[in-house]
Amino acid sequence: MPKRKICVVVTARPSYSRMKTALQAIKEHPDLELQLVVAASALLSRYGNAYRFMERDGFTIAARVFNVLEGENLLAQAKTTGLGIIELTNVFEHLQPDAVITIADRFETISTAIAAAYMNIPLVHIQGGEVTGNIDEKVRHAITKLADLHLVASHKARERVIKMGEDPEKVFLTGCPSIDIAREIREDGTMDFDPYERYGGVGEQPNISDGYIVVMQHPVTTEYRAAKEQVSKTLQAVNELQVPTFWFWPNVDAGADGTSNAIRAFREQHQPRHIHFFKNMDPLDFLKVLKNGRCIVGNSSVGIRECSYLGIPAVNIGTRQNGRERGRNVLDTEYSVEAIKEAIQQQIDHGHYTPDDIYGDGRAGCRIGNLLADVPLSFHKVLQY
Repeated sequence: MPKRKICVVVTARPSYSRMKTALQAIKEHPDLELQLVVAASALLSRYGNAYRFMERDGFTIAARVFNVLEGENLLAQAKTTGLGIIELTNVFEHLQPDAVITIADRFETISTAIAAAYMNIPLVHIQGGEVTGNIDEKVRHAITKLADLHLVASHKARERVIKMGEDPEKVFLTGCPSIDIAREIREDGTMDFDPYERYGGVGEQPNISDGYIVVMQHPVTTEYRAAKEQVSKTLQAVNELQVPTFWFWPNVDAGADGTSNAIRAFREQHQPRHIHFFKNMDPLDFLKVLKNGRCIVGNSSVGIRECSYLGIPAVNIGTRQNGRERGRNVLDTEYSVEAIKEAIQQQIDHGHYTPDDIYGDGRAGCRIGNLLADVPLSFHKVLQY
């Protein structure tokens, strides 16, 4: 019996960390053939060359799709999505997969969903049924309605997908594959490398022997015109605290140009000696950096997901993660310099939290591989109510 060809489309650096263990499980399963397609910002240097980490980890890239339009505004975002549909249809026609996997809720992931659905290819959606702010909310639920098989990360997510009219027999609680990597770190999170030496980056190299914080703040698509002002509040707060800081550049979203410009202007004006800026890291190394830090600051879902599992204090700023299930490690705050400073200091003083296993037990990858090998695949669906 021929192997099932499973095509996974990775479009951004966080998508790889979300899928790494599932990719490995698919690759190693005797009844599956992995077809890895890398697209959008995952191919670009300015966003950290995520594809290089995939190749280094032993994955073969079956196709590359260059579809990111410059501009980092709503027009570029919409056109990038449209180009993705056009290019991915050609890729799917060539690869002839038995199923296509799309991940989570980034704006461009709907390209994968539309292309597969229109070509009658069974679509598998990972991390559906969650609630957040941003354009992600619309994209995620739209993909749910296009998808044929749902592999969700939490009990509440499964309930929501079923309430949207999906067949309960097609909705599986697997947990989030990114927690698999966090499980390794929870068992042994020793910082066994020098971040400066391994990943370069720009800026001064503050002494981190007495602790440091991590900042990762992305623009909010539905508030993209305010991106520069929003990140400026965080920059000012971190500058006034003078705590050694590892700062990571934003994703390719509408407003990312404003966020990046604010960071560059801040660096030129203040020349901070306590902040170092990175583009990207290997998922395992990134979690080691987080585990050994004092807290994460910004609005990345890593503060909600992996950090809740690891008990790492998180300061969540603004609306980007509104409604997402969170653990006791998260402290929410607004775009205010004083409020951000107070929240960071409170989390530093508190230290690590008791872990919460909201998003899985660290064994999602194997579950996903086994399900993809055994579950009947189809592309016909109707409402279940």
